[in-house]
Amino acid sequence: MRGGWFGFVGSAANALFGFLLVAVVTRGLGADGAGAVFAGVAAFTIVSNACKLGADTALVRFVSRDLELTGGAGVPALLRTAVPPALAASTACAALLFLSPAPAAWLLPGLPAGQALTVMRLFAIFLPVATVSLVLLGATRGYGSVVPFVGVEQIGKPVLRVALALPLVLLAPGVLALSAAWLAPALLGAVAAWASLRRSRAARRVGAGVPGGPGGPGEGRLVGPGEFWSFAGPRALSSVFDIAAVWIGVVLLSALGTGAEAGIYTAVGRLVTAGTLLQLAVRLAVAAQISRLLAGGLKGEAEHLHRLSTRWIVLFSWPLFAMLAAFPTTVLSLFGPGFGQGAAALVVLSAACAVNVGVGNAQTVVLMAGRSTWNLATAGAGFAVQLGAGVWLAPRYGVTGAALAWGLAIVVDNTASALLVRRLGFRTVDRGYLHAAFVAVAAAAPPAFAARVLWGDTAWGALLGGAFAVCGFCAAVWRYRVPLGVGEFFRALRKGSEGKSHRAS
Repeated sequence: MRGGWFGFVGSAANALFGFLLVAVVTRGLGADGAGAVFAGVAAFTIVSNACKLGADTALVRFVSRDLELTGGAGVPALLRTAVPPALAASTACAALLFLSPAPAAWLLPGLPAGQALTVMRLFAIFLPVATVSLVLLGATRGYGSVVPFVGVEQIGKPVLRVALALPLVLLAPGVLALSAAWLAPALLGAVAAWASLRRSRAARRVGAGVPGGPGGPGEGRLVGPGEFWSFAGPRALSSVFDIAAVWIGVVLLSALGTGAEAGIYTAVGRLVTAGTLLQLAVRLAVAAQISRLLAGGLKGEAEHLHRLSTRWIVLFSWPLFAMLAAFPTTVLSLFGPGFGQGAAALVVLSAACAVNVGVGNAQTVVLMAGRSTWNLATAGAGFAVQLGAGVWLAPRYGVTGAALAWGLAIVVDNTASALLVRRLGFRTVDRGYLHAAFVAVAAAAPPAFAARVLWGDTAWGALLGGAFAVCGFCAAVWRYRVPLGVGEFFRALRKGSEGKSHRAS
């Protein structure tokens, strides 16, 4: 739980500075220029996640298992297995993007051909660095700490991007300059990831007391390259589907619609992503723990961890989606004039993301149980639905059509994942879950939509609706504190802090 809440702080910072970056770029370049920048960001993010080859998730699973079974004796071999292929793949893709003008012309049709190619080459240069950094951070998560990942990906990079973009917008706004501001923090991120992994390995050796940890080298079975890539291979494809689901709408709207629509869709995506930040934070904290518990034969404890984390995700996420659905135009107006056109898209995605957080981190459970092919099947089905619907809907209905396609994909992917978790013997819904769902809906939705009816989709209505919703939510949490496990939550925090203080002394 302590790791989950630290991840929550990081996710909140990521959402806040991501929001600020979008606001800065859109106000500096307008919707058309912002659409070009974020189309490049979308392509870069999709390609870099593809070039990881699933090695980051595989390291989360196998490093945590190796620490449980051999004390870390197999970690160096795991890194030798994971890093070189990811580096080779990203370097090859970077060379292709750098030398070929076709992707730039297709992805950035609103820019002059020469400028589009220059922007694409800039993204290509940073591709290997960003890819390897993500793989190394996956290894640090396998050591059971979310601090390096949160510090680099969710706090360090977003803060630096805003710090670099703001003076550029004021002094020399341009698509190339702001693209460089987004990319530059990747260099420091890679250095920090490498240093964090070295520190994690050194701390583990000191804590174990002897090389190889408890039981010594060879006590558990080491993971070979075949087993590693048989898990990572399907995950490589499913991770592409996962990240493409977030960005494919931007790409489709940039290519089939207009740059302005791509910019508006990016803003909508930022807002709904902010609603899932607690889910992401908990995923970062529990993934390695679930893998470790399953490796140790403690399935009951892993199931309890999944149920408890899902309960708290629902409790704190659903009220936010209710507010977004009640006041979409007001929230989008923060990005500037013209962004209110995305109001219908924000309502659609808020409803879909309520389904997403409602099943908790079902995909994480499936992956940490070693069923990467199951995860590939669900992610592939969702992406096929999104791509097919998006190609048909985006040119006809613009931002709303792209949002409908993404919403359908979210529902398909998460419903299938929930069924697979049930097949693994994990029960998600219990009495505490039902109480959390009741508190989240009954405390937040009625005040929010009542304020919408009385004062309309205005800043005043959003302020009053939010205030009433917070008061009702706090009262309901106190009323149902026992079935919600509030006491268990704070005992875990206190116990973790006491344990940390004892180890330090």
